[in-house]
Amino acid sequence: MTPRARVIVTRRLPEPVERQLAAEFDVRLNATDVPSSPASLAEALREADGVVCTITDTLDAAVLATAPRRARILANFGVGHGHIDLGAARAAGVVVTNTPGVLTDDTADLTMTLLLATARRAGEGERMVRSGTWSGWRPTQLLGTRVTGKSLGIVGYGRIGRAVAARARLGFRMTVMTFDPMLPPAGEASPGVRQCASLEELLAASDFVSLHCPATPDTRHLIGAPQLARLRPHAILVNTARGDVIDEAALVDALGRQQLAAVGLDVYEHEPAVSPGLLATDRVVLLPHVGSATIETRTAMGMCVLANLRAFFAGHAPPDRVA
Repeated sequence: MTPRARVIVTRRLPEPVERQLAAEFDVRLNATDVPSSPASLAEALREADGVVCTITDTLDAAVLATAPRRARILANFGVGHGHIDLGAARAAGVVVTNTPGVLTDDTADLTMTLLLATARRAGEGERMVRSGTWSGWRPTQLLGTRVTGKSLGIVGYGRIGRAVAARARLGFRMTVMTFDPMLPPAGEASPGVRQCASLEELLAASDFVSLHCPATPDTRHLIGAPQLARLRPHAILVNTARGDVIDEAALVDALGRQQLAAVGLDVYEHEPAVSPGLLATDRVVLLPHVGSATIETRTAMGMCVLANLRAFFAGHAPPDRVA
């Protein structure tokens, strides 16, 4: 009987996923859910045929240079893979996969949650009620801004950006624009969605801006001081993409200067640390990176991991290979 491949999982996964991993592989799970250190990641690379990693695992060139190394595949639980040095993985002959597609709708839903929460000052109101400082209804209390009929600029027009556009157009009759350098230079990005010629054009024309671009060297601090200065004072910025797309120090400064009205964030530049200036600002809604956090999606992501591992160890091309 052929021995089963040895797989190490770095974080707790939904129970159906862990159960199926145990059924198909010689698996070591992380019952304590404690994040892995560089030393424990190196140990996993030495001991396992495959490692199921997440965004909390930094697999840089130093870790991937671990020797002797047994692992031949990193099956990432998530779409983003900025925490993995893909060049070093390729040089080491380690295959890297991710889990695209299955989290589109839930991340788009959360984007609209943040957009509505910031516009209607829901975070401030919730804190007021919980603190016992709410003294009852009054005509000028927590006046926010209407969402329906406003303009939305979407930066990055992949699966999630398109899903947000559909929700905004059909559900809230918003005027939707996008900027994505990967799109053709002319015409509509999709029916009813105007493509802007530049990021600056989009920022200056939008009541709301939502970020949906990947984390790459080119998108690091894509939204910095010059870009924030292009926003109108009533504009609201939402980020459910990657934290380092925004220069957080510049964002705190822009909020202090009232260069924009409010911000909704699910991701942070130095996650899990959050800039003190954001924590101290009422006009910011902060969530703990829960864009894909539904039972359905996290389970589906785990099943993508299984499909990638299953294909790889059967000698086939993994369906979601990125390196």
